[in-house]
Amino acid sequence: MATPNNPNPGGASGPTPNRFISRGRRSLEPEHKLNHLIRASNVRLVGENVEVGVYTLSQALKFAEELEQDLVEISPNADPPVCRIVDYKKFLYEQKKKKKEQKANQTKSEVKEIRFGPNTDEHDFEFKFKHAENFLKEGHKVRAYVFFKGRSIVYKERGEVLLLQLAQRLVEIAKIEQLPRLEGKKMFLLMSPKGKGEIKKS
Repeated sequence: MATPNNPNPGGASGPTPNRFISRGRRSLEPEHKLNHLIRASNVRLVGENVEVGVYTLSQALKFAEELEQDLVEISPNADPPVCRIVDYKKFLYEQKKKKKEQKANQTKSEVKEIRFGPNTDEHDFEFKFKHAENFLKEGHKVRAYVFFKGRSIVYKERGEVLLLQLAQRLVEIAKIEQLPRLEGKKMFLLMSPKGKGEIKKS
């Protein structure tokens, strides 16, 4: 573990200014300040292989050089700025991967709504069925509902049959999270996409 035994910001034993720039960092146009592009006189180090704490920039650069990695400023607005010693290319890859996973999770959790009427005809049903099928295949949840306008609430059984028919048509790619349930003037059915293993099993 690196420790600040010799806090000499200008000594001959300090890091060579071009030590990391020579590794091709200039061409990357980094998203973060790193190594000698960091301007703070003191930084707070976090992460693995270092003792968390506040060090002079010279000390932090020396630790990074000893570990043959980069000093990356990850929280420039903190006082002092927070830095991490990492391989910058690997750091960027992990950041990109994390954002991609977050985006994928957000897409999966999106709920698409499809509206029916209690007297939906066969042509309209097929049209909306296709929409539901596409949404599920894209990884979205589908909340289908029948809206009962005025006195059409007397046809609530018809609405339930319609929603169950939709669920039955989609049984190979969807699982029911909520059976048809009347809430006010709407009857809802919630379905989510099956995983690959569940589809094969079906």
